[in-house]
Amino acid sequence: MTKLSVNINKIATLRNARGGSVPNVVQVAKDVQRFGAQGVTIHPRPDERHIRYQDAYDLKSVVTTEYNIEGNPIPKFLDMVLELKPTQVTLVPDAVDAITSNAGWDTIQHKEYLQGIISRCKNAGIRTSIFVDPVETMIRGAAETGTDRIELYTEAYAEGFQKGNKKAITPYAKCAELAHELGLGINAGHDLSLANIQYFKQNIPHLLEVSIGHALICEAIYEGLENVIAEYLEKLK
Repeated sequence: MTKLSVNINKIATLRNARGGSVPNVVQVAKDVQRFGAQGVTIHPRPDERHIRYQDAYDLKSVVTTEYNIEGNPIPKFLDMVLELKPTQVTLVPDAVDAITSNAGWDTIQHKEYLQGIISRCKNAGIRTSIFVDPVETMIRGAAETGTDRIELYTEAYAEGFQKGNKKAITPYAKCAELAHELGLGINAGHDLSLANIQYFKQNIPHLLEVSIGHALICEAIYEGLENVIAEYLEKLK
């Protein structure tokens, strides 16, 4: 079964809109695990517009499944990750002003940079993953960085699927096969939802984990968090 890691950034966005601690990200992390999620993901950004760096520390003791921290490995981020030692760090090339992640790494151009960061994380006992577009040259480049896994950036798939273009899955399936051949684990995330997750799961070989936040939280507004997590788990079997 592919693991579901719930990204709780949007819970923090709602909290920050009003101030205070409601909804409480620590309690939500406890709840999503109690409801069956096999991991919790956060993606702190430099402006802390949703998840704050302090949240990352507060969550450390309550995430008993897999703790995945995503982000651009700027010094502040990397120092935090090396101190907290989460289960996994996912390296994402976010621009400072990006609303959300919008591109994977150029693993050829940034190979040496990534090698250095990945080596530090792995030496600290942290599983590493890097965010990549579904381009075979980028997958081959990722294998040369020393990363444990890749996370396929799935926005293009989600957009194509919504328009009825099921062939949008093709480059992802090819890249997943290549990554597996090269010894890389395969994660995926971005714009995955209840509408498109089952088809993705059925057609992507060796898929270890999906990280889902925005869609899942939006769906939970109507159906409830526990119900939505149960639906994802069923579709990921």
